[in-house]
Amino acid sequence: MPTHAHLTAIVVRGRLSSPLVAALDGYRIEALPGGMTKVAGPVADQSMLFGLLEMFDGLNIEVVSVNQVDP
Repeated sequence: MPTHAHLTAIVVRGRLSSPLVAALDGYRIEALPGGMTKVAGPVADQSMLFGLLEMFDGLNIEVVSVNQVDP
């Protein structure tokens, strides 16, 4: 059974460093007002989502919201 990725937007507090942006290849990074950053891209499954969230947590980056978005 094939897995279909969902387009997901994760908003974090602060700006991301250049090395982190490079590591998030395949994701669109957008600076938002109020010092927030949106990371948007395909998330194949819950395990991948948890991996992204754990990465941000490990780097002490506060996740403000996580939303599935229409393509």
